[in-house]
Amino acid sequence: MRVLIIKTSSLGDVIHTLPALTDAGKQIPDIRFHWVIEESMTEIPQWHPLVDKIIPVAYRRWRRTWLRSLFNGEVIKFIRSLRAERYDLVLDAQGLAKSALFTFMAKGTRAGLDKDSIRESFASHFYQKQYTVSRNQQAVYRNKQLFAQALDYILPENIDYGINKDRFVKKCDGDYVVFLHGTTWTTKHWPENYWQQLAKLVDATGMKIKLPWGNPKEQQRAEKIAACAGHAEVLPKMNLSELASIIAHAKAVVAVDTGLGHLAAALHTPTLSLYGPTNSQLTGTVGPGQQHLVADFVCSPCLQRECTYTQSSQEQPACFTTLQPEKVWQALQKQLNNHESTS
Repeated sequence: MRVLIIKTSSLGDVIHTLPALTDAGKQIPDIRFHWVIEESMTEIPQWHPLVDKIIPVAYRRWRRTWLRSLFNGEVIKFIRSLRAERYDLVLDAQGLAKSALFTFMAKGTRAGLDKDSIRESFASHFYQKQYTVSRNQQAVYRNKQLFAQALDYILPENIDYGINKDRFVKKCDGDYVVFLHGTTWTTKHWPENYWQQLAKLVDATGMKIKLPWGNPKEQQRAEKIAACAGHAEVLPKMNLSELASIIAHAKAVVAVDTGLGHLAAALHTPTLSLYGPTNSQLTGTVGPGQQHLVADFVCSPCLQRECTYTQSSQEQPACFTTLQPEKVWQALQKQLNNHESTS
């Protein structure tokens, strides 16, 4: 059986889909997957043993240069790749108008969420088969339920991302902690001076700190954090596989609400995730060794990209004032001790 998955982005959403593939493989031994995904994330499906083919799409880039992409043949090439084979099932696991359009163009029975379960209700009109999945739960479980219904098997309870951790070779000597400080929304950023204080606390133990970054602004923040700790290292620019190698062999990870935090969960790395404006019940990491520290604030979780709390506060976003560095350090020490006891 051959299934085409439409799940183009983002990083966390793509990782959330992997356990559903593992479920399907255990229930349907001959199943294989092809995957339509954004060009910047094609490494991730390669990590799962059931994915045979990846069809890159450059929708994010095409939005900025539609005419050029159309006339240089990129769009046409993608459509040809999308329609090159007929599938037993074409499953839209994204639930957006753009992903529904890709689903419609592919050859095979089209399936996805119904109008009450989907992110953009219009998209459901493109599917020949529609399924109901509660929206009030984490995306890993939503994907598992969608795949189980669409492929007609009993839903397993366990979570298995299907990634063989041994594929990521350790490239760093000694023990270290990774700080995943970069994220999208302004409100999801733990204050920079909090990271600096936490770096000093970790540094006092002699443990190393690794600081990845994805853009110049994140690089500047990483450098400021590293300047406060003698054992901190700002990593060079890395692709996803290189970052996965760093994260896979860390003693622990401290993360804000970011896609790389979900990568840490998929790699079974002990992770302490910090949540202020977002709901950890819906977007929290899932897997062994995952701990969520949630802001205890009057308006949290607000689900807002900009902080609108008007009363005086020394830090922004204000909700993170309830997650002070000392509190995070105490939780991180427990993560490290638990890791030692199970190693």
